[in-house]
Amino acid sequence: MAAEHGRKWDRCLADTTVKTVTGLAVGIVFSVVLFKRRTWPVSLCSGLGLGMGYANCQHDFRSPYLLHGNMVKDQ
Repeated sequence: MAAEHGRKWDRCLADTTVKTVTGLAVGIVFSVVLFKRRTWPVSLCSGLGLGMGYANCQHDFRSPYLLHGNMVKDQ
């Protein structure tokens, strides 16, 4: 159980880091190319990446409590 929990934390931190850094990079590109070096695209895209990572972590940690069932009917 503890090893599973540790793997989930590692996966969550790695996923959140990748999404936040990707959002930061996209925000920098948008800021330089489209918005004349304003700062709000950088913070918006970074926040979107952080939020997506957080949502994925929430889903991963709540997944043991989800009920997955298949109903098979006999014919």
